[in-house]
Amino acid sequence: MNDTFLKACRGEKTDYTPIWMMRQAGRYLPEYQKIRGNVTFLELCKSPDLCVEVTLQPVDLLGMDAAILFSDILVLMEAMGAPLEFHEGRGPIFKEPIRNQAALDALMIPDADEATAFVMETIRLLRRELKVPLIGFAGAPFTCATYLIEGGSSKVFWETKKMMFTEPLLFHRLMDKITESTILYLKAQARAGAQALQLFDSWAGVLAPCDFSNFALPYVQKIFAALQGYEIPLIYFANNGATLLDLSVSSGADVIGLDWRINIGEAIKKVGKRAVQGNLDPFALLLPKDQLRQRIGDLLDGAKNAHGHIFNLGHGIHQFTPPEQAKIAVDAVHELSSR
Repeated sequence: MNDTFLKACRGEKTDYTPIWMMRQAGRYLPEYQKIRGNVTFLELCKSPDLCVEVTLQPVDLLGMDAAILFSDILVLMEAMGAPLEFHEGRGPIFKEPIRNQAALDALMIPDADEATAFVMETIRLLRRELKVPLIGFAGAPFTCATYLIEGGSSKVFWETKKMMFTEPLLFHRLMDKITESTILYLKAQARAGAQALQLFDSWAGVLAPCDFSNFALPYVQKIFAALQGYEIPLIYFANNGATLLDLSVSSGADVIGLDWRINIGEAIKKVGKRAVQGNLDPFALLLPKDQLRQRIGDLLDGAKNAHGHIFNLGHGIHQFTPPEQAKIAVDAVHELSSR
């Protein structure tokens, strides 16, 4: 097996810099669109054979050094008892937001092996097929809480922050319940065969550092502490989190994911003796080939002092990115980093 990704996570010497891309299995690939045209998004997430197929696509077509399980961070919220719908153009919708104690009491802490059996089956099937490591994942508690409280996506997070500041005990109780569910969910993924685990904190960047310390970080720390016994790399990605790096290093993660809003060399100084993952602007994939290769070369050079470096985008690959541009990036990372 090509274990370059795992070596980089551990800070070991590698022959080249490994690369994978957040959302690499998804809408920018025609092969994905063909499958997605026959099923709804949630149906796809709950169909292990189809999830295996779309997880393998970017590895086989583009030469990625790691696969990430095809799923969604919100399937766990549905398993907790929050009815979930996905609407084209609107994204995820929770029609029964969690905004009071009664709604919170209705949420349960599910048995992950039973409630999300389709995820575990996907992992087991993938381990038979893959020749690169498999990354499992979950949403970080704060990010998941925003969806439950807001009832879907948000730009200002009014309901979330209102609860934080006016009903902090209710907010912390919700975070406790999400955290306990996430621990069980990620442990189940590790038992099923996931070889690394990533927490996606997509909305952490909307928090002031003091609020991140109080309302989000302790729950991330609790999750990673609970996973230490599995001895697999743990990755924490706080989107728009350059201002939170000083705090994120205390998360307990082995690898700190970086968005594109910070120079990678500066980030490495803050992160210290931990591996980093990132951090090309996803839209930089639209550059002409020579300019894209130059940008990648500069980023690799900037990461030369990292304890370990996994090349990635600073967020998910955009759905309108031409796949051939992603292939240029993969080849450039492999070529330029092996020199």
